[in-house]
Amino acid sequence: MRKTYGTGSTWEQTLGYSRAVQVGNTLYISATAASGPDGIVGNDFYAQTKYILEKLGAVLADAGFSYEDVVQTKLYLTDISKWEDAGRAHGEIFGEIRPTLSLVHVLPFLDPQMLVEIELVAQKGVN
Repeated sequence: MRKTYGTGSTWEQTLGYSRAVQVGNTLYISATAASGPDGIVGNDFYAQTKYILEKLGAVLADAGFSYEDVVQTKLYLTDISKWEDAGRAHGEIFGEIRPTLSLVHVLPFLDPQMLVEIELVAQKGVN
């Protein structure tokens, strides 16, 4: 079984990707930024990470998953020296769940206000 989930973003159609793809009991969620209806939400690494994780919680729920199903997280940071700020927000959600984690230092994103992007992989039936 393969099922795709979208947000209706024009970027999804233009670039040919899905917000998330479920294959069997596994959900793969594309890199997600702190973009809101009025632009980028938050001007620091903690605020953006927190907002993104809230957005990803909604994507998980839409697909019938939860934070507890997350087995892998990847945080892409434009300034690796701010890893503790992003990590604090990550820990608030995943402190007890403890998925795998990658912290990746990247060049600036298309929008220079974007400081963080996050990808998740979740799998049902692993708890």
